[in-house]
Amino acid sequence: MRAGAMFSIPPVGWPGTHVTRGTALQARLHWEERVCSTGRASAQVDTKKLRSETDGERMDIAKVGQTRISCKDVPAETLYDVLHDTGYRKKWDSHVIETYDIGRLTANADVGYYSWKCPSPLKNRDFVTLRSWLPLGDDYIILNYSVKHPKFPPRKDFVRAVSLQTGYLIKANGTGACVLYYLTQVDPRGSLPKWVVNRVSQFVAPKAMKKIYKAGLKYPEWKRRHDPGYKPWVYPEQSTLPSLSLAELSLQHADSLEHIDETGLTEDHLSTSDHEA
Repeated sequence: MRAGAMFSIPPVGWPGTHVTRGTALQARLHWEERVCSTGRASAQVDTKKLRSETDGERMDIAKVGQTRISCKDVPAETLYDVLHDTGYRKKWDSHVIETYDIGRLTANADVGYYSWKCPSPLKNRDFVTLRSWLPLGDDYIILNYSVKHPKFPPRKDFVRAVSLQTGYLIKANGTGACVLYYLTQVDPRGSLPKWVVNRVSQFVAPKAMKKIYKAGLKYPEWKRRHDPGYKPWVYPEQSTLPSLSLAELSLQHADSLEHIDETGLTEDHLSTSDHEA
């Protein structure tokens, strides 16, 4: 997810490694300018930039995608927990292959690994990202971008993609409800067929947001049965992750990774599960 910058601010956490209140407020302002002003409460994706770059049959770098969904009966703090809890991820994320935390940089910043199942016959992608988070009163913000870690180099069975910058903004919306905003810019490290871009913009992102909403409804009951007091993203003293030094990391530049051409792949080979994704 890296090919420019989603926000007109430097990558959050570099070199400071964590979201400060100032940068978080700045990022939230950008959200409100780009997404919150639409006034809609249903899942949606702004595909104007995507479409302007896909008049041909290929697309090399994803432009900014933005989505929002109104989450009735899900408090902001619950959705915040859902997005952090890697133990719960496979309960709602049908695209995840593997996800885990690698190490902690500060009380509100860590590095993690995520591999993603792409629609066949595309090759699956994976990411190593620095994630940072911060409560903002009744709202919450989570940001990430790709980094390089010497112990987690690109793997032969995945295409290492790049998060230029991705973020969630969770805004409280009255008692026991919230609105989730999602912005992302990803370099998939490949030339993708036009049908992939259209599919992601029109179907995958909105459905993913609905899955997060449904996951939020079910999370309290699940958490009651799975270590209910353990929330290191809220209580950093609970973290058992090894400490990382910023010196161990570097920004992941897309041009240093393999670039593959998948423009010749057709939608005809999609499996049933891919169509339902």
